[in-house]
Amino acid sequence: MMSLEPVKVLVVDDSAHNRRLLTQLLESSPDVKVVGTACDGNEGLRQVLALHPDVVTLDLEMPRLGGYSFLRLLKSTAPTPVIVISSYAHKADVFKALELGAFDFIAKPAKPTPDVLDKLRKELLEKVHAAKLVRPSDLSKPVRGKPRMVPLEPSFVVAIGASTGGPPAVQRLLEALSPEPSMSLLVCQHMPKQFTRAFAERLDRLGPFSVREAEEGDVLAPGHVFIAPGGRQLVVYRQTGQYVLGTPHPTMQDKHAPSVDRLFMSMAEVFGSKAVGVVLTGMGADGALGAKAIQKAGGEVWAESERTAVIYGMPQEAVATGAVSRVLPLGEIGPALVEMARKRR
Repeated sequence: MMSLEPVKVLVVDDSAHNRRLLTQLLESSPDVKVVGTACDGNEGLRQVLALHPDVVTLDLEMPRLGGYSFLRLLKSTAPTPVIVISSYAHKADVFKALELGAFDFIAKPAKPTPDVLDKLRKELLEKVHAAKLVRPSDLSKPVRGKPRMVPLEPSFVVAIGASTGGPPAVQRLLEALSPEPSMSLLVCQHMPKQFTRAFAERLDRLGPFSVREAEEGDVLAPGHVFIAPGGRQLVVYRQTGQYVLGTPHPTMQDKHAPSVDRLFMSMAEVFGSKAVGVVLTGMGADGALGAKAIQKAGGEVWAESERTAVIYGMPQEAVATGAVSRVLPLGEIGPALVEMARKRR
């Protein structure tokens, strides 16, 4: 969805070179206008209050007022969607920034070749347009919850697919599932390969679920969450009475790696009528073909509603297939899955 008015962006980065580069990449689109730049968090806050940008791009490591303090102050004074620009060397910092309210992040390339810069430009423009659609009320929602510990029960497997806006949505969903750690979850979040392990480690500290980046040969177990590794696929197959995970390399036909479609199709093949897939916020149509496969196998597909999805692209495409049986706000998906798990048990 494109607005008739250009997206107004404020670039906050202590590097003059990075400010020039980001401005150039952003303004390569007629739908985006950089209304200002700032070299630290203090200046960034002043610019936000004066210029009222739609979106802020933020470097986390800055003098005087750093990225974390900027996010805290911005959230309390002028909630605005923030896209963090971070190097691969600071993966854990990204997820702390997401907990503090950042909308999404982009990995800063180590070697800015023309091809790499073109990929960065496309990702930057896609996420800036997506961030403009965020409702101000979404930016003030708390992310952390207090998990409740209960004994483990037999496993119930759910596959989750998400893209833009997904990391905080996945975290909120896991927190809502904490009363029922009999589940095992497979999560396909579109994310660069250098970040999926750090994402899993961040989620692992939340509560009763054990969260890790999936590896070839991992075995599904109750109370475990496996994150699809960036740059690979995540599939499940039956082997000697157990459900075992595979992480194959993508094929030429795969549009995404990891791919929600590939995960959902695998779920349909292995679990049949017991397959459950959930499509969360994200741009594009990944998950739509997989949703049809799960429905054909007799399983269930749910989608996040437009009311809470940061980007309604992926849920909308899944709904359009006719394969989705329930459309729910993010806050209702977890409790509904808990109820389903208990009924099936």
